[in-house]
This record gives sequence, structure tokens and C-alpha cells, in this order.
Amino acid sequence: MTTYVIGDLQGCYDELQTLLSHINYQPERDFLWFVGDLVNRGPKSLECLRFVKQLEQQGQAKTVLGNHDFHLLAAYAGFEKFRSKSDTLQDILHAKDVDELIHWLRHQPLMVKHPIYNAVMVHAGIPPQWSIQAALGYAKEVETLLQQENWKEALVNHLFGNQPNQWQETLTGWERARYILNAFARMRYCDASGTLEFTLKSAPQSEQDRQKMTPYEPWFVFPNRKNKDHEIFFGHWSTLGEVDAYQVHSTDTGCLWGGKMTAYAMETKQRFSISCNQQCQPKLSKKGCHKS
Repeated sequence: MTTYVIGDLQGCYDELQTLLSHINYQPERDFLWFVGDLVNRGPKSLECLRFVKQLEQQGQAKTVLGNHDFHLLAAYAGFEKFRSKSDTLQDILHAKDVDELIHWLRHQPLMVKHPIYNAVMVHAGIPPQWSIQAALGYAKEVETLLQQENWKEALVNHLFGNQPNQWQETLTGWERARYILNAFARMRYCDASGTLEFTLKSAPQSEQDRQKMTPYEPWFVFPNRKNKDHEIFFGHWSTLGEVDAYQVHSTDTGCLWGGKMTAYAMETKQRFSISCNQQCQPKLSKKGCHKS
């Protein structure tokens, strides 16, 4: 059996099927981990969501929640504040099985641990001051909120926002939950104390670039990081490129933006990638995202 960790889909269903053919995926033999952001901006979000849901329910896949998956949950709950012209969620919201899809999605975890290997999966990252065991517990706190009957009220009124951006164990209530969600679903840069920086999205190309960002660094480079005893698989950061160092593996290689879609074989430590057609361009461009 091979466990393949697959980077952000974001509605790129045709590319996913090409990738699965490329790795000769056999559902009776192989297992798939999806790093989240199954939906949005690409042309076939509904197909991606249905496909991963079916695999997960058949015991053939695991996924975690990414920021765009939360975006879908918020749109379903009626939260319009963060809706964007580049969203491609209407097919899901108007689908006959939308209630079933949303119910399944909000019951997915923020973090997955491999049952055999010292390996975990999250969408964005794990703050340097969290151990793996602590992170699993923090993830469960937010997962529990999403699985309650009043999840819509929690999401719309409490879980979106940038503050607090610094972790303290003494955080309580919605502030605690909001930091935990942001760390797992949105983090790229932070400082050694876990203060999150949300505006930096590009990858540090040189030591000089990193010095300009001080005290912020990519979340995984801190030498005293408490979660280095596990390999961490993550997505979210398409500009970062391929990273297999620091006990982490990046998997979002920018399929949506005309880059590649990647599957990382956990057992053999091999990367498999296919080239993708550009479905979406950066916001600086006048041209927006492809919509079906």
C-alpha cells in the first residue's frame, strides 16, 4: 500500500484525475491524504467535493479543512462578508446534495495523524511552540465547535478574524478557537512565540529577503520548534514550491495558477507531479479566475 499526500485541489478535478492516472492509483491498494482546500476558484469544486467525500466514506482517503473549505461553510451559513468575485462555489450551493456535502465537510478534522508512521497532515501549519500531541488536542477543540448544532452561529459570529494573532495557553473561549483555526488553516509566517503574520504570502527567496521579514519566518524553520519529531505534510502555500526539509513536506505546487499538482508518496518519499492549465491568475491581474 502507498499513502499519497495530494496538494490543494481548489476545484481542479480534471487535473486530479490525470494525477491519479499518472501514479497508477489503485483504490483497493492505495490510500489518499488531501491537505484541504478541496474547493473554490477552480472550475469543478462540486466534483472535487463529491469525489473526496465518497473516498473518505469508503475508508480510502482522509482530508483536513483548509481556509477555502471554511469559506464554503461560511457561504452556506449565509456569511457574505468575505465573498469574492473569484469564488466558484455556486455549483455546490445549488446542488441537490448540498446539505449532505456540508454536513460531511464540517465533520472533517483540522489535523490527521498517521496510524503507523510519525507523520501528520494539516492544511497550513503548526505553530512552533505546539507539540504534536498538544496540536491534536487544540484541533479537536475547533472540530467540536463545527460539529455542534449551532455551528453556523459560531462560524459567522466568532471564528472569522485575525485576532488574537499570538498564542497563549491562557486564551479562552472564541479567542482561543479563532487562533487555533487560523494557525491550522491560514498560517504561513510567524515569529518564535507563534505570533501569526497574515499579509506575507510570497516565499522568502534569499537570506536577505528573510532578514527583511524579521522577526517573521516560515513557521517550520525555527530551531526550537516542538513538533519536529513528526513529519508534517501541508499545503496552502503555493508560492513556496517544493520543500522537503525541516521535517516538513509542502504539497501545494500551484495547480490552480498554472503550476503543478503534486502527490507525495509517503512510503517511498517520492514526488509525482503533473503540469496544470492556468485556471486563475493573481489578484494583480485584471483577469480573474475561470468559472464554470
